Amino acid sequence: MQKIQMTTPLVEMDGDEKTRILWKWIKEDLLEPFVDLKTEYYDLGLTCRDQTDDQVTIDSAMATKKYGVAVKCATITPNAARVKEYGLKEMWKSPNGTIRAILDGTVFRAPIVVKGIEPNVKTWKKPITIARHAYGDVYKATEMKIPAAGKCELVYTNEAGEETRALIHHFTGAGIVQGQHNVEASIESFARSCFNYALDTKQDLWFATKDTISKKYDHTFKDIFQEIYDAEYKDRFEEAGLEYFYTLIDDAVARVIKSQGGYIWACKNYDGDVMSDMIATAFGSLAMMTSVLVSPDGTYEYEAAHGTVQRHYYKHLKGEETSTNSVATIFAWSGALRKRGELDHLPELVDFSEKLEKATIDTIESGCMTKDLALITTLQNVTVCTSQEFIREIAKRLAKRMA
Repeated sequence: MQKIQMTTPLVEMDGDEKTRILWKWIKEDLLEPFVDLKTEYYDLGLTCRDQTDDQVTIDSAMATKKYGVAVKCATITPNAARVKEYGLKEMWKSPNGTIRAILDGTVFRAPIVVKGIEPNVKTWKKPITIARHAYGDVYKATEMKIPAAGKCELVYTNEAGEETRALIHHFTGAGIVQGQHNVEASIESFARSCFNYALDTKQDLWFATKDTISKKYDHTFKDIFQEIYDAEYKDRFEEAGLEYFYTLIDDAVARVIKSQGGYIWACKNYDGDVMSDMIATAFGSLAMMTSVLVSPDGTYEYEAAHGTVQRHYYKHLKGEETSTNSVATIFAWSGALRKRGELDHLPELVDFSEKLEKATIDTIESGCMTKDLALITTLQNVTVCTSQEFIREIAKRLAKRMA
């Protein structure tokens, strides 16, 4: 069989621990036999990030802006224990946070729905897509421990040197303080990405914050969304028969639980982080969640929504077999290759991506699955596969489809 040819590279960001091993197997068994892969490779493993003072992360983001499409493996965001474990120079920031800040995009996450894996919320009939703002808030916050009694203020100094001050708290003893920020340009990009994605996917759009409490910070998000909707998107939404509305985040949670799904739920950065995990878990598994960062300039970065599966990696180091779900990582590759094919007008590459996803779903629906799915499936007489067996079962079905 002649391999499918690519004309433009996509950016490949390798990662850490068990997902790094899955990454290698996916390439060897599911991609390289069928596609003449062209990638610009960046090693975002924690050791390489430490060796390059995290410059490799910045370089990978700039390459993504150059080529327009990237695929990323899960990576470690180190805490104090990881600094000691890996002997790091410092506690490097989240590579996802760094990349998202450079690309200035919105992360869209949606569950992968298969027969036999039923949502925990019985009313859900269609996938719910989380649109997560990918800049600022707690992920770009500055924090300080307050050692003793004293006054803490917010201070803004304009370019003329004039100051505006606001008291945060008058401490009578030790405490903590955190300063968050966002910028209107990024919020505007977030809003337009959400409206465009809703129109592209023909789904209603919900947006939720806590503007009743945060009367300046969260209220600014609400106002910008409404202004852009009224000025640029209202007529297009009405023509498409779609709805946009704003509600409080706590009201949104109540509505989501009672809904049938089938819409986009736009959230600020932290809300989107938490709610996407909730949606993924309630639909079945964190390993069954797609994730794509979409920038206003048409840049796309695909990844799995979960972490590096640390516990399974330690078992692997001991020589023990694991049953690790690789579906989200497979769909990150299929999503990136599909988008590359669309942008480069390569229908064969788009078709391959579709067949890879169908082969993956077919494998699960036939009863071959990893342990996390076997524990919750309604299918009978299922076979629990090891990590590599599962990928090779997909490869068999993919080969038949490609033939």
